[in-house]
Amino acid sequence: MSDNPKTTLTDGSPVTDDHREIDPATGMQKGYVVLSDEERAKGFVRPLRQTYRHVGKRVCGQRREIEAVEMLPGKIAHVCCKPLEHDGPCTVFQQVSASELARIERYGCLDGCGGTTTMHQALAETYARKPDFYSGTYCAHCRDHFPVGAEGEFVWYGTEEKVGT
Repeated sequence: MSDNPKTTLTDGSPVTDDHREIDPATGMQKGYVVLSDEERAKGFVRPLRQTYRHVGKRVCGQRREIEAVEMLPGKIAHVCCKPLEHDGPCTVFQQVSASELARIERYGCLDGCGGTTTMHQALAETYARKPDFYSGTYCAHCRDHFPVGAEGEFVWYGTEEKVGT
């Protein structure tokens, strides 16, 4: 498989510079990139699945006060990102962004909402052809995008297999 496969948007049109613009009403991008029809026609390396579940990333979420001079640009808080049910005290704190902190507060320690999302056929075929093509995907219930892959937040519906692996 080529390192730079041909791509289009889901409707078959060319990829535009503004395709990642978010529609505030839906939280979805203006357009989504997929492998071209020709690339997808080369065959799939994974089963074709269209529905996934948002399981999230279970972390402790305990916060620690810090000095502003300690903060990295774009980060706002130190949060314990160990698994939710870790043993012992929180000793390692990770700097998180405002959006990550809002998720911890809104969804309870970065847990996913548990909702399912069904994607466009061309997106599903792209995952089946090249599972690691995407770095994130959309949750229709949260109306936002979150990571996929081994450390991602989604599993294929009816399985425990991570989306993007």
